[in-house]
Amino acid sequence: MTKVKVKSKLAWHFGPGGAEGSAANRERLGGKGANLAEMCRIGLPVPPGFTIETSVCGRYDRAKGRLPKDVREAVRRAIRRLEDETGKGFGDAERPLLVSVRSGAAVSMPGMMDTVLNLGLNEAAMEGLATLSGNRRFALDARRRFIQMFANVVEGVSLAPFENILDRAKARLRVFDDVDLDADTLEGVVKEYLEVYERETGRTFPEDPTEHLERSIGAVFASWHGNRAIEYRKIHGITGLVGTAVNVQAMVYGNLGDTSGTGVCFTRDPSTGEDVFYGEYLMNAQGEDVVAGIRTPKELSTLAEANPKVYRQLEKVRRTLERHYKDMQDIEFTIEEGVLYVLQTRVGKRTAKAAVKTAVDMVRQRIIRREEAVARIEPDELDRLLHPQFDPKANRDVVARGLPASPGAVSGKIVFTADEAKERAAAGEKVILVRNETSPEDVGGMHAAEGVLTATGGMTSHAAVVARGMGKCCVAGASGVRIDYRTASVRLGPHTLYTGDTISLDGTSGEVMLGEVRTMPSKPGPEFETLLRWADGLRRLGVRANADTPEDAKTALAFGAQGIGLCRTEHMFFGDERITPMREVILADNEAMRRKALKKLLPFQRKDFRGILKVMDGLPVTIRLLDPPLHEFLPHEPAAVAAVAKDLGKSEAEVRDRAERLHEMNPMLGHRGCRLGISYPEIYEMQVKAIYEAAASLRKSGLRPRPEVMIPLVGTLAEYTSLRDRLVAVAKEVLKKKGLRMGVVFGTMIEVPRAALTADKIGAEADFFSFGTNDLTQMTYGFSRDDIGSFLPHYLDEGIVADDPFQVMDQEGVGQLVRMGVERGRTVKPKLKIGICGEHGGDPKSIAFCHGLGLDYVSCSPFRVPVARLAAARVALDYRT
Repeated sequence: MTKVKVKSKLAWHFGPGGAEGSAANRERLGGKGANLAEMCRIGLPVPPGFTIETSVCGRYDRAKGRLPKDVREAVRRAIRRLEDETGKGFGDAERPLLVSVRSGAAVSMPGMMDTVLNLGLNEAAMEGLATLSGNRRFALDARRRFIQMFANVVEGVSLAPFENILDRAKARLRVFDDVDLDADTLEGVVKEYLEVYERETGRTFPEDPTEHLERSIGAVFASWHGNRAIEYRKIHGITGLVGTAVNVQAMVYGNLGDTSGTGVCFTRDPSTGEDVFYGEYLMNAQGEDVVAGIRTPKELSTLAEANPKVYRQLEKVRRTLERHYKDMQDIEFTIEEGVLYVLQTRVGKRTAKAAVKTAVDMVRQRIIRREEAVARIEPDELDRLLHPQFDPKANRDVVARGLPASPGAVSGKIVFTADEAKERAAAGEKVILVRNETSPEDVGGMHAAEGVLTATGGMTSHAAVVARGMGKCCVAGASGVRIDYRTASVRLGPHTLYTGDTISLDGTSGEVMLGEVRTMPSKPGPEFETLLRWADGLRRLGVRANADTPEDAKTALAFGAQGIGLCRTEHMFFGDERITPMREVILADNEAMRRKALKKLLPFQRKDFRGILKVMDGLPVTIRLLDPPLHEFLPHEPAAVAAVAKDLGKSEAEVRDRAERLHEMNPMLGHRGCRLGISYPEIYEMQVKAIYEAAASLRKSGLRPRPEVMIPLVGTLAEYTSLRDRLVAVAKEVLKKKGLRMGVVFGTMIEVPRAALTADKIGAEADFFSFGTNDLTQMTYGFSRDDIGSFLPHYLDEGIVADDPFQVMDQEGVGQLVRMGVERGRTVKPKLKIGICGEHGGDPKSIAFCHGLGLDYVSCSPFRVPVARLAAARVALDYRT
């Protein structure tokens, strides 16, 4: 589209003869104004009008709610031009010109700002309209609508008293619809409306149409700062706009009688994406009747019988607009005494499923290219396709809100312990695990539960990270949630619920609801795979998955993962057969006793690694050696302490004493990761032995395992080399005994700022880097990712941070450490393989940053793999242009 160049202009005209703007002027005209201009330019039947550009919105606000003088003058000139074009007069008693005043920001915000219809309809103009139309009932209906809208939008008067008057009038006549009210009744309604206005405002209703217009324009500008609009922009991440435009347009009437009507239609089904003409309409009605559900509309298809001529015209408009804009359109239209007018078009809001199907179908129909289809789908839309969704028509009793940590829509009975979750799930019950926060001990219960609700924690807390990896719905850090484990109860707002009570979680919105809410399954359809196949042909970045079990690995593979970028080993030590020997290791008095206990764990570890490597045959699997501090594997509750003491032949005092000695004030910065491996090298030796024994057995069976061993939390070169040398020797000894020759790959996780700063030294010795951006963010900011929920919402509201730094990479701070690590590592080893395995690996903005730095791959939760594949393709396209 060619951008129309216009000198500084406040009011831009559009009409049947053309327009001063076009779709390319969206930033100045807003989406609605730009599209009205564009439709005029391509010859569609659009009522004439003008658009007051978006820059005036800020000026109106700075002028403390007054239209600047030059704007008022521009509006009056535009009205005079409109009078000349229509042959009508604004406020004229014989041929009155009436207008609508509507909002229109550069980004569509349907229903979030205000509209006034039938503007300029004073008493004299109403009489003129009645005479001109020969329909007094119509003129009175238009007048009562205008009074109500003006009172509500401009004066802030509640709609309730007006609606009550109308309801009483219908009750007296024993009719159901507004359209059944006769002229005499409407005359009484108008009189009562004027009385309500005077009572509520202390003033008589204004009769000056210029006052109507200027105050209505101001009210629409003011609605940009209304709660609805602000909340909508916050929810949808809409930023950087200067304000809304205002569109003033000559009225056409759908309420003139049975040959007039109004409707809304989509060029395709917005729910499914099917290529069918979809919409609703009402005869003898105005636009708000359809949108507000005042009357039950008819399906658009029935218009083909009611008025074949108009329906054929509408079909032509459908084809014209979709071919012109090359996207599904949402169209508003009015029929005035059999003549069709198009009032608006915009890109149609649609479900994720419809978005994907529409994009793929349009490629097949040669409307757009594959690259355009890939660029058109927001990566996060794919996430919604992979999880169940609540039926939008179902009732929701929302009692709490938290962070939308992992998508999904689930209902289940409340349980407070992992053991109870497993027991009830095994008995066939659907449960939701409710905890203050989860720990590795809860993994079994999390797996068994339908979803997880935590009172604390953030988007990268244990609950959030593990739930996403499992594809489980999770709401984390829910405000207003108070758990009492003693009474097995939870306080959700004003409600106290107990074990066995049912709640529902929406992992997309973060809402917690009472009772069971009806869900609907997500079925991506064949177009989903087609789109991702096209994306794979465009992207440069590899996409791996974070997966800890063979089941997770299978899920990752099914979603197109090209390997595993992070296999956490700590979860492998939980379970009835494993936790006891692990606790033996921790409670052992010397190395010999630890090695004896580790021998019991070796077969379990070997089996775990063999299962994962087998699933990922031929693909790289990066295995992180044990990372968390040892105290996480010991119990703290008295009964559990007693049970462990009994199982291991220790006294309860010994168990408590060891737990106390292992306790740290700040365990995230304490004795964990490579520090643990240096203190107790036998633990890492057992793990590496298990990895390469598993790989060797698979090689002998004809498979191609590709393990990569990752040493966590390295901060110095010495930490890395001291462990690397010892562990490489273990791996080579295993392969030597098995009579095999295969590569031994060792690298490190860059998650300590010092490692990024000294990446040239570590890179000279490492085979690969993987940025652990969860911990890197935590250490760079000095934020605890588990406690950030106490102040992060305030930080976001105040604009102190633009995004949750654990969700979207902080490119100015954390990102610079990543950049430094990449650049310094590759100065000594240009082909050093580098990836990212923190939660940022599944975030589209962070993926774009990783592409720009030249990383080789990103790794994310299995259910985020399709999102990452699409995001990587989109950023590759961005770099082409």
